[in-house]
Amino acid sequence: MLTPPADNSARNVPGTRLPCLVFESEKHQARQVASIIAKVINERNALGQSAVLGLSSSSTVLGTYRELVRLHHEEGLDFSNVVTFNLDEFVGLHPDQEQSYSHWIHHQLLNDVNILPAHINIPSGSVARNQVEAHCREYEAKIEAVGGLDVVVLGVGGNGRIGFNEPYCDRDSRTRLATLDTATRTEVASDFFGQENVPTQAITMGVGTIREARKILLLAQGEGKAKVVSKTLEHPSSDEVPASYLQGHPDATVLVDAAAAATLVGEATPWAISEVKWTRPLIKRAVLWLCEQTGKALLKLDDDDFRHHHLLSLLRDHGPAPQLAHRVFRWMMDTIEYHPGGKKSQRVICFSPHPDDDVISMGGTLIRLNEDKHEVHVAYMTSGNIAVFDHDARRVADLVTEYNRLFNIDVENSRQVESDVHRSLTEKRPGDFDAAPVLKIKGLIRWSEAKAGALEVGCREQDLHFLDLPFYRTGTVTKNPVGPVDVEIIRKLIEDVDPAQVYVAGDLSDPHGTHRVCAEAIFLALAEIEEARGSRPDVLLYRGAWQEYPLHEIEIAVPLSPGDLERKRKAIFMHESQKDEALFPGSDPREFWQRAEDRNCGTANHYNQIGLPEYFAMEAFVKWKGVPI
Repeated sequence: MLTPPADNSARNVPGTRLPCLVFESEKHQARQVASIIAKVINERNALGQSAVLGLSSSSTVLGTYRELVRLHHEEGLDFSNVVTFNLDEFVGLHPDQEQSYSHWIHHQLLNDVNILPAHINIPSGSVARNQVEAHCREYEAKIEAVGGLDVVVLGVGGNGRIGFNEPYCDRDSRTRLATLDTATRTEVASDFFGQENVPTQAITMGVGTIREARKILLLAQGEGKAKVVSKTLEHPSSDEVPASYLQGHPDATVLVDAAAAATLVGEATPWAISEVKWTRPLIKRAVLWLCEQTGKALLKLDDDDFRHHHLLSLLRDHGPAPQLAHRVFRWMMDTIEYHPGGKKSQRVICFSPHPDDDVISMGGTLIRLNEDKHEVHVAYMTSGNIAVFDHDARRVADLVTEYNRLFNIDVENSRQVESDVHRSLTEKRPGDFDAAPVLKIKGLIRWSEAKAGALEVGCREQDLHFLDLPFYRTGTVTKNPVGPVDVEIIRKLIEDVDPAQVYVAGDLSDPHGTHRVCAEAIFLALAEIEEARGSRPDVLLYRGAWQEYPLHEIEIAVPLSPGDLERKRKAIFMHESQKDEALFPGSDPREFWQRAEDRNCGTANHYNQIGLPEYFAMEAFVKWKGVPI
């Protein structure tokens, strides 16, 4: 049964094997899921019964939990009769450890609502190995004793897992000990500061237990989940994709953002399913898609190409083919811009979420802006201090101590700092978080690298701003929500510099990733400025080293020469702590500079393939329309 959106913010996707709702923003998705859960709670409360919830500890569900907390505090949602069962827990972790799902769910939801401690059920990761099987049977018995699960809210792993039910698990499995897939351990590695620190096993609620819930809500966000969403919704149920086991459930709904839905047929090629209204964006998208399908450049497309690829209505309403293709050709030509800041000197700000995002993502454009004599400011929003290896911090502590000894500068205090750093790092267990002196040194490493990288692309030292936003200062992978102080710091910088252009990292799919959190803070600051002044700077969004904007979305493409790309690479190399091997490399084995160059050259190649001028490399941008995220 497809639950209709609470605020008309979602659209249904036709032709899927499970009902699917697509939301334009994570906030809309979170509000919808929270409203469904709240409705069940209120209905059970009215009957004097308990609402029984199955809870995931996936970051995908974090927005939903924050919305439930808001509903409790602002609208009186009563959790006193709610019973919860967590889906899973890592084996070997104590409930108080930061990486444990018990710790996470308490800090993100349970501690902030009026649920009774006796109603909270979480698998124990510290139970003795010879008692695990009995512990799992007891967990199942508790679920059965309360009448089963009313609602289960799930995330989905990149390999199709739900909970820790990995590929090829039994569709009728119950709560049990599970061995984690390598892909899963890679996915969660950042929480443990390295895959080698991730436990190899976990206790998980079984697929059979999940499927017996009366309502199931499966959430996904971001481009990284697009492939598994497609496999879950458009392919027959398979043990290769445990999430697909949900097919056939009488009340299961998949709720995704636009990025996660991007490869679904109903989203990627809606004209192949039903009649569509041919707007300019959809025409552009369809014609560029046709180039990809036929392997032809724009100006080589003919009427038969449109007829043979479900685009007869487009040809009928806006053809013939040469006219259509030439229109899109001109649109794409208009995106090529050698002078992204204009030819008249002006001030611009590039906001860099981490200390290296500026040069990795738009280093070539920074070179061009500086060559065009613009006043280019770079604002580093966070310290990036958690992404530095311990050995780099130890080395810098040694260098500072030895330098001070040579010049007889506060030797005693320097040795004390060195001793504190060495002791902290020596006593640190795998996966532990750093002490304050270590974080300070790691922050200084990133600070010095950021400055060197920015100078390499032509920026002036006086135009570099290290904001060190408070939301990031947790010392852990999990960050706080953006607060008024973060927004005020950003607003003050924008008002002080008074730029004509602002560049913002546009990796917005991960709702709790640093890039998106930083963008949210910038957009809030810009909204305040626009309300006060009646205007705001132009905002261009750039992408990081992982994905590029699809060709049909690109609005500005800045051509780069081989020399530009070489200089950009040198700027990236200034970030020595991230060179060769990074602490948080993600699942892509390439170094950051390689990812960036492959992306930039790939964008230029796509332009060439559709028959536009051939460039060596390009950096792409889209314009922010002022829409909240």
